[in-house]
Amino acid sequence: MSAEALVRGRAAERLRTVRWYQRPRWKRLGAMIALAVLAVMVTGVQGTQRDLFYALEENLTSPLLLVWLALTVGVWAVREFLSPQVKAVSDGYRSVVEEPRGKLRRAWREEKWLRWGALGALVAAAVFLPSGLERYWQTVLVDQIAIYVLVAIGLNVVIGWAGMLDLGFIAFFAIGAYSAAYWTGALPVQPPMELNNFAVIPVAIVTCLLAGVLLGAPTLRLRGDYLAIVTLGFHEIVYLTAKNLDDVTGGTGGVKVERFSLDLGFWSYEWGVIDPMPYYYLLLVFIAVVVFFFWRLEHSKVGRAWTAIREDEVAAASTGVNTVRFKLMAFAIGASTSGVAGVAYASKVGYINSENFVILLSVLVLAYVIFGGMGSIAGVLFGAAFLVWLPEALRDFVDPKDRYMYLGVLLVIMMIYRPQGVIPSRRRARELKLSESGESDADAMTEPAGGRLS
Repeated sequence: MSAEALVRGRAAERLRTVRWYQRPRWKRLGAMIALAVLAVMVTGVQGTQRDLFYALEENLTSPLLLVWLALTVGVWAVREFLSPQVKAVSDGYRSVVEEPRGKLRRAWREEKWLRWGALGALVAAAVFLPSGLERYWQTVLVDQIAIYVLVAIGLNVVIGWAGMLDLGFIAFFAIGAYSAAYWTGALPVQPPMELNNFAVIPVAIVTCLLAGVLLGAPTLRLRGDYLAIVTLGFHEIVYLTAKNLDDVTGGTGGVKVERFSLDLGFWSYEWGVIDPMPYYYLLLVFIAVVVFFFWRLEHSKVGRAWTAIREDEVAAASTGVNTVRFKLMAFAIGASTSGVAGVAYASKVGYINSENFVILLSVLVLAYVIFGGMGSIAGVLFGAAFLVWLPEALRDFVDPKDRYMYLGVLLVIMMIYRPQGVIPSRRRARELKLSESGESDADAMTEPAGGRLS
């Protein structure tokens, strides 16, 4: 071998050599250290406009940095050096609890009294526990949690059951709210006749149904990213219309909306301004009715058709499923729930403007559905309730500008370790399991693994 070839061989060997800092273990260590620095910047001293480097200097020299470094590096060390021991302990724990967990599952499936007892306990807790909360948390429960639970249930129909990605779903919420403002005579444009807030609910449902059909009809041939962009555009149309048509919607100045009232002649009642609990019980009835209706719908012919479309639209069409009809139904039925939520929100708050319906709310409602478990009613209820509660629970410890950063971190962790959600539907969990084994494509909002079939 010539000297030139030997030199080229040694150079190639050096190129193939992996330096110590390029190895996966040390790359992960670098990522954890970077995470510690990011965490201390988020949780430490906030910056000022007069001194751009004030927060950087204070946080990088504070003891809080050592706490975060100990935490992140400790996690890295356990992951790198104690994985076999941790796995052995985990497997032992699973073997201990597997038998009683199996017995509990069989009892849950076979014993009706157990299911009805759990449902009764849940209903009792939902009815009686909120009355013991502070007034602030009662207001959060009504103005945010209950309202967005209704919106998330509707979005679950479109995303979780029919598999269509909708990034502009809060537009239907806005349509419901402005329907309440219009038919109660709150807008600058007067209606042909003024209605009671309760009478507005069926009108808002029909209005949102029609809006869902108008959105769905021209987008039936779109899927995945393309459908998401169209729905995003639909939201912007609704939002900018509400913002710019001052003579019709009140624009950013907003309008005052009458609150719920009921007059049966022999008995009348008006929901007040201060006490949120009457609104809570009213919204609890709305949620119970919607959940019951959608639970029945999920196990009906329509629900099975949506599942078939989500898993493989081409195969569903080839077996006789009218995909056009059922996709339109998904848009319309999902939007109708937002109509109810919009009327309830406008009537409870008593004031709305265009800034109540920004695109961030659509993204948050989408996060609620994915976090809880797409396709699972119980998961959506939990996801919306927990993720609305979390930023409020952090209000005393975290700067308002940073609260959604914690929410984002939580969602990233969920997507890595439990992509099916906290309480997934059985079908979705099975799809993901088959996807991991390579037997199917679990992402219902994109094209099949081999591309679009024609």
